[in-house]
Amino acid sequence: MGGWERLDLPGGRDCWRLVLDVPARDGVVLVADLYADRPDPPPGPVLLERTPYGRRLSRPSDGVLGPDDPPAPEVAAQRFVEGGYLVVRQDCRGRGDSGGTFTKYLNEAEDGYDTVEWIAARDWCDGRVATMGVSYSAHAQAALASLGAPHLAAMFLDSGGFASAYEAGTRMGGAFELKQVTWAFHRARTSAKVLADPVLRATLEAEDLRAWFTRMPWRRGATPLRFVPDYEDYLLEQWEHGVFDEYWRRPGIFARGFYDRFPDVPSLHISSWYDPYIRTATENFRELGRKKHSPAYLVLGPWTHGARSARHAGDVDFGPEAPLDGNLDDDYVTMRLRWFDAHLAGSGETPPPVRYFLMGGGSGRRTPEGRLDHGGRWRTAAAWPPETAEDQVFHLGADGSLARTPSPSDPPYLEYDFDPADPVPTLGGQVTSGEPVMSGGAFHQHPDERFFGASPPFLPLESRPDVLVFQTPPLTRDVAVAGPVTVRLAVSSTAIDTDFTVKLIDVHPPSADYPQGFAMNLTDGILRCRYRDSFAEPAPMVPGEVYDITVEAPDTANLFRAGHRIRLDVSSSNFPRFDVNTNTGAREVGDRRKVVAANRVHVGGRSWLTLAVLPDDAGA
Repeated sequence: MGGWERLDLPGGRDCWRLVLDVPARDGVVLVADLYADRPDPPPGPVLLERTPYGRRLSRPSDGVLGPDDPPAPEVAAQRFVEGGYLVVRQDCRGRGDSGGTFTKYLNEAEDGYDTVEWIAARDWCDGRVATMGVSYSAHAQAALASLGAPHLAAMFLDSGGFASAYEAGTRMGGAFELKQVTWAFHRARTSAKVLADPVLRATLEAEDLRAWFTRMPWRRGATPLRFVPDYEDYLLEQWEHGVFDEYWRRPGIFARGFYDRFPDVPSLHISSWYDPYIRTATENFRELGRKKHSPAYLVLGPWTHGARSARHAGDVDFGPEAPLDGNLDDDYVTMRLRWFDAHLAGSGETPPPVRYFLMGGGSGRRTPEGRLDHGGRWRTAAAWPPETAEDQVFHLGADGSLARTPSPSDPPYLEYDFDPADPVPTLGGQVTSGEPVMSGGAFHQHPDERFFGASPPFLPLESRPDVLVFQTPPLTRDVAVAGPVTVRLAVSSTAIDTDFTVKLIDVHPPSADYPQGFAMNLTDGILRCRYRDSFAEPAPMVPGEVYDITVEAPDTANLFRAGHRIRLDVSSSNFPRFDVNTNTGAREVGDRRKVVAANRVHVGGRSWLTLAVLPDDAGA
C-alpha cells in the first residue's frame, strides 16, 4: 500500500487518494482506492462501491455532473468527500488490480462482506459503511447484505441487486438472457490475461460476435470465448443450469432466500422501464420494506439501463420531465448525497416511498431529433403497484380482439408454426450490455437494418405468420396502467417443449409524421413450457394436450391515450434477447437439432391479459 496522493481536480478542490489492499478470507488481495479530504482523515462514514469495470474508469451510467458526462470517479468522489463522507472504490476479484479469478456474481457475497468489515475496523471509519453503485455494483451490494454484514449502514441499489437472478437478469421464464453472452465477451477482452497478451488480444478482436449469434446454440469449445476458458466456463455453466436448483440459490444471486439476514438498514432501489432489473427492484423494495423497520424507497424511470440523465429510450422521447437531472434532483450525485445525508447524518428530507414515471400523454409527433414524442410525467405513491391500481382483464379473441368480456370463438384456437431457424427478431425492450447485437429501449415494432435478424423487405412484426396480434379498438378514453403485466394462455404444441412470448404495445394512430402509426413496445416476457408448473422440476409437454400457462412480463407504467390501441403480441421467440428453444426438449447448451413446432393458443375465454389499471383521473 503506497502513500497518500493529492488529486488535481477542476476548480482546485482538495481531494486525496490512498490505495488500499483489502484481504479476503481466502488470502486474495482486493485492491481499492480511498478518497478523503485530507491524509489520515478523522473517523467518518464510508461510502463503498465495488466494480468489475475498473475502479478508476468512468462509465455512462455514472450520470452527468456539471460539464462531465460521465464524471471521472475522483470527480464524483470529491463531491461526496465535500459532503463529509469517505469513499472507497474497489476492483472486484479477478478484475482491475485485484487478485484471484473472476467468476461472475459468485464471489461477491464473501468478498463484499469481508471488505465492509475490514473497512469498519480502520481508524478512519466510524463503524458505518454504506454501499452504492449501478448494475453489477448493485448486485454486489445485495450479495454482501445477504450474508448480514454487521457494519452495513445503508444501501443505494441502482439497476441491480438480484432478488433472483434465475427469474430476472440471467434467465426469465426458464429462457437464458443472451446479454450475458455479450457481457462476458466484452469483459473477457478487458481481462488482465487478455490485456497482457497481444496475440490473445488480437485473437479476440478478430472474432465476429454477430456472426457467432447465427451459430447458436453454442457448445463448449465452439464459442468466441474458447480462447479464454475462465470466461467460457462460467458463461456456459450459467446457461447449462436451466433448472432452478442449488446453483441459483446462493447468496450472491438470490436475495429472496436471504432477506431475513439482510441488515435492517435504509435502502433505495432504482430501475427503469427498459432495464432488465425492474423485477429485482420492485421485489427488493417490497420485501425489505415489509420485513425491516428501516425505510425502503423505489424509483422507476423511463430510461434504458443506467441512462437516467436521458429523456429518450431508443426511438421514443419521453419529454423534459424524463431525466433525473432537474426533476428528481439537481443531478445523480446530489440525489445520492442528500439521501445518505437523510439516513446517515439525520439531515434533510426523505423522499416519498415510490416515485415512478407514467409514460404517455405526448403529442405523438416526431421531435426535431427524429423520435416519437410519447411524453410522460413523474408520479408518487405509497406502495408498488400504486395503492389505487385495480386489476382489469382483457380477453384474447380469435378475430384478434382484446376485449373486457370474452366472446364465443370460432375457431377455438389460433395456430402457427414456430421454426427455431427463423426466430422473431428482438426490437428493443429491457436489454442492456447487448451491443453490437442488440440494444434496449422503445421502438416501432417494424424492423429495419439496425436490428439483428431482420432482413428485407423489413415488414412489420405483425405481418409474420408466427406472431399473433390481439388489440383493442381505438380507445374512447384514456387508460393508465401501472404495475404487473400478466398473461394467462391456454396452449398446446406438437413439440414436447417450446416457448411462448408476450409483448405489450401502445399503438399510436396514424399521423402526418407516422402515416403507418407507431407500435411502441412497453414490456415483454417469455416462458419455456417445460417449466410451466415449476422451475425446479421441469416436465415435458404431451403433444396435443392443452396446458394453462402464465407468462409474466416486467412491470410498466403507461398512459394509453384515447385513440390509441392496447395491443398484445404472442409468439414463441424473441431473439437475440433470449436463447431460442430448439423444441426438442434437450438441454439448453449443445443441442445440434431444431424441430418446427405447431403451436396453438386457445381463445374464447381461455386466454387473457391482466393489467393494473389506475383510476380515470390518474393520467390527467
